[in-house]
Amino acid sequence: MAPPTLPDPDQTQDDSQWRTAGDRIQTLLDASAAGGAAAHERAVQLVGEVTDLYGAGLGRMLRMAVSADPQLAERFAADDLVASLLLVHGLHPHDVERRIEDALDRVRPYLGSHGGDVTLLEVVDDVARLQFAGSCKSCPSSAVTLELTVEDAVRAAAPEIASIEVIAAEAEPNVSVIPTESLLRRVRQGDHGPTDWHPIPDLADLVPGDVGGFSVAGCTVLACRVGDELFVYHDRCGNCGESLAGAVLHRPMGAPVGDAILRCPRCRAHFDVVHAGACVDGNADPGRHLEPIPLLVRDGALSIAIATEQAGAGMA
Repeated sequence: MAPPTLPDPDQTQDDSQWRTAGDRIQTLLDASAAGGAAAHERAVQLVGEVTDLYGAGLGRMLRMAVSADPQLAERFAADDLVASLLLVHGLHPHDVERRIEDALDRVRPYLGSHGGDVTLLEVVDDVARLQFAGSCKSCPSSAVTLELTVEDAVRAAAPEIASIEVIAAEAEPNVSVIPTESLLRRVRQGDHGPTDWHPIPDLADLVPGDVGGFSVAGCTVLACRVGDELFVYHDRCGNCGESLAGAVLHRPMGAPVGDAILRCPRCRAHFDVVHAGACVDGNADPGRHLEPIPLLVRDGALSIAIATEQAGAGMA
């Protein structure tokens, strides 16, 4: 993914605070139930009245602003915080298909790094139907990262979507691919467990060719920048299982510009960080691969997704 233009730290903190306001409101509403059913009902009604009041005011302000300068509609839609408020009140200037298409455009560079792509086929009865193309170049864990990334982007852009369906694409003849639909079906059934997103704004400081280790929610992750793109993996060699601390990137002689190989400093196994961490050693077992981690810009900050059960457990 190309390095985004990030806001200043104070703005990022403010955006994160307000984007989580809904969770705090829901917590307070749940707590009001301790006062009895009547108290809880009054609290819910109060929140509804305040929301309707601010929604009506926001709608009137939006109409005034856009009538004076039609370009403001696009500027409002491009601001994550403002766009989220417009969505809450049904005032977003873009329809659901446009918002999903824009969300998919933002994650396509990441999907491409895993040898895949995604197309929005249709939105019917609050169901978004998507079709994946290409293949995961190494392993089922790559498909998990694709599903998490796409689902998060779509639900953030179109919260009214009730479900996401994946329509299987026809495989190219004589090409060995991992059936994406079967992998995602397992994911939707909960095989990957609950996942939390954690901001790592320091990722933006990596320069091309850099490899950096970061501790996130008790896990150690490895980030690599190749040109303008960032790739994040669990800090565990897919061959020997040891930490990759001290690993560096290099381009094999004769390889195209943009290829980047990471060598384990302990067992000397080689992994393609651009293509889902596949092991590129001769006759390598397909099971030998790095474990990719989804990476998105959320609330103005580069963030990665880590399974809840891994958070706090630490990584070798």
